[in-house]
Amino acid sequence: MKLQEIKEKSVDELKELILESKKELFTLRMGHNKLKQLENTASIKNTKKLIARAKTVLRQKELQA
Repeated sequence: MKLQEIKEKSVDELKELILESKKELFTLRMGHNKLKQLENTASIKNTKKLIARAKTVLRQKELQA
C-alpha cells in the first residue's frame, strides 16, 4: 500500500489497518520462528513498514484536528 493510499483513509480506517497489520505481523512471525515455513521473509519487513506509515499518518491527522 502506497503512502498516498494511506493518507486518503479516515482515522477509523487507519486504526483498523494498523490492527489488521499487527495481526498479520504476528502470524508471519509465528510462521517463521516456530514452523520455518515462511517463504518470503521480506513480508515481515514490509508489514512493519506499513504499520509505521499508518501510525505516522494517524498521528499527523490527530495533530491537525
